Amino acid sequence: MPGFELIDEQEKAAVVDIFDNQGGVLFAHGFDALRKGHYQVREFEQACANKFGVEYALAVTSGTSALAIALKALGIEPGDQVITQAFTFVASVEAILSIGAEPILVNIDDTLNMDPIELEQIIGDRTKAIMPVHMLGMAANMNAISSIANKYGLKIVEDNCESIGASLDGKYLGTIGDVGVISFDHGKALTTGEGGMLLTNSKVIYDYAREYHDHGHQNNPKLPRGRDSKRFPGFNYRMTEIQAAIGKVQLGKLSFLLEENAKRYDILHDILSVVLEPRKVVANCIGQKDCYIFKVDNSLQRQKILDLLNENGVGTKNIPDAIEWHCAFYWDHILESSDIARLEKSKSLLEDHIAIPIMIGRNEDQYRNIANEIARICKSNL
Repeated sequence: MPGFELIDEQEKAAVVDIFDNQGGVLFAHGFDALRKGHYQVREFEQACANKFGVEYALAVTSGTSALAIALKALGIEPGDQVITQAFTFVASVEAILSIGAEPILVNIDDTLNMDPIELEQIIGDRTKAIMPVHMLGMAANMNAISSIANKYGLKIVEDNCESIGASLDGKYLGTIGDVGVISFDHGKALTTGEGGMLLTNSKVIYDYAREYHDHGHQNNPKLPRGRDSKRFPGFNYRMTEIQAAIGKVQLGKLSFLLEENAKRYDILHDILSVVLEPRKVVANCIGQKDCYIFKVDNSLQRQKILDLLNENGVGTKNIPDAIEWHCAFYWDHILESSDIARLEKSKSLLEDHIAIPIMIGRNEDQYRNIANEIARICKSNL
């Protein structure tokens, strides 16, 4: 379920409070006399650090910018290669390109996340970092990926924009690698309209990212902002106070969201796993469960299921409705044809899957009915 489903009077009140009790200050820094001690961005960062169990959190403009900042903070330079996966959102590759690095795409396996076997095979002399993407609520095989990264001395940026709140071996996704990234755009589990967050336990990474996202400002407490110290050029990726105020409210709804997702997911799984092959989930992963994914080899059955979902207003989540924006096989505006050809495996694997979105506005009985109808199709002689 996306966070926009949960927006209510609480988010509205949080925004109004900025004007009533914070002097209408929308900027994260300064204006101390007007804001009366209220710092929404700082509070949101601390709340995220506490929730996800990391030392540092940095709020920025988007998940995409968070990925670019993370790569910069890890020392990735123009010409370096960063490996990511074929099933992702185009933003993962755009972030790599934006800092002058070269994206290298690997196929996915039946978890629909990065294939660790192919990952190790494609590592080269210019490889500097790995960017696994936890797609559609479930973890990539971080144990295998981390082992490979350690073996070759590579950094890990976890793109966890699509699986906020999911965990692996008791740790939240986005907190396992060197730095993790989450997104708060309007289709994500938690939303601030636009926005993103970096999560890390490294002060070196955090300090660089904090300065870089704010035009290089070190925010030296001994100096006024207009005379602030700096050590390198940065850019403007700052989150606003309004976004952060909404984010604080949304973060408080995460546990409820995960519980409601799980109820509907479990209904789908109990019925459909008997007649269809569910997406493989990495051991010890507790997913976000914002969609239920299964494999359908029979093309006639697949079309019947898609027709059923569309007729009932359920639709699909990325697979297949938005696959051209989420599978690198289709990105001839970015990749060379030889690189695209290597990704045929991922395209074929995704073509055999369907993702049912889980929405809080659709009750458990509705999911039970849909699942039973899909099961009926699968038991037919199509």
